[in-house]
Amino acid sequence: MTATRTAPVTIPAQSPAPASPVTSTVDGVADSDLGRLMTAFRLMQTQHARVLHHESQTRGLNATDSRFVFFLASADGAGVTPKQSGEYLELSTGAMTSLIDRLEQRGHIERRPNPNDRRSILLHLTPSGEAVAQQIGAVYSAAFREVIAPSQRQALTDAFARLGDELGRRSGARTA
Repeated sequence: MTATRTAPVTIPAQSPAPASPVTSTVDGVADSDLGRLMTAFRLMQTQHARVLHHESQTRGLNATDSRFVFFLASADGAGVTPKQSGEYLELSTGAMTSLIDRLEQRGHIERRPNPNDRRSILLHLTPSGEAVAQQIGAVYSAAFREVIAPSQRQALTDAFARLGDELGRRSGARTA
């Protein structure tokens, strides 16, 4: 499927977002840097959700469909089981089956026999699914390239990884 590029989503001017409450003090002094960091993180999450929704919708998908496509793309062609996919997306077996059927009908994924377990299948991206992952991924790559200097990327990568690990630990979720 060939996607046509649309103009970027413009968000109407809004009054400044409310700041996140200060949740920490250091030696009795409010940690305002932490509050600003939390506000920036929350706003980034909001913009991420908007971009993912828009880019998915442009391609006739929903955000969960796109998250699944990215998950399969991260498998580097190895394929993943529906069970692994459902655990990652936190979807029930029934919801996962509907998602797989929908993306297979759209030509973005395919089921293949699992060579290690005859009772199981592996899910793989088709060239169409790979194109979706590349197209949506390009939007994010361009934003990172525009905002994060090459010299800062490794430090930010490390910080994101540590933050993800810590949030995963606090949620009780397994880390990937």
